[in-house]
Parts: sequence; structure tokens; C-alpha cells
Amino acid sequence: MFYQEVKAEGREEGLAQERVLVLRQLRRKVGELPEAIALQIEALAIEAIEALGEALLDFEALADVEGWLRDSRG
Repeated sequence: MFYQEVKAEGREEGLAQERVLVLRQLRRKVGELPEAIALQIEALAIEAIEALGEALLDFEALADVEGWLRDSRG
């Protein structure tokens, strides 16, 4: 039981760090993010955060982020 709790905490901490990194990269790439966009990104699952981390390499403007978020919702 203890091992599972530690493992879950480690996963959550890793996900939080990945979100912070992606948000920092986005801000550097396209400028300051509106709060609504940042909140959408913070709510993404790990798989979506990883996909966003790759996609942001091609972004040039905030519209690219907004489009990716819109398209990722299905």
C-alpha cells in the first residue's frame, strides 16, 4: 500500500513538472498565455501534455495553441 501511494505521488509530481515545462516553453514560443488557455493546458491528461510538448515546436503564435487545443478536444 505504501509503495503504491509513493508511486502515485511520483507520477503526479512528474505530471505537474511536465505541465510547468510545457507552459514555460509555450510562453517563450508565443508570448504570455491568457489565463483561460493556461487553465485548459493544466487540465490536460499526460498523453495530451506530451503531444502538446511536441506540437509546440511548430507553433508561431497564440492562434496555433488555440487551434491545437480546439482540435485536441475531438
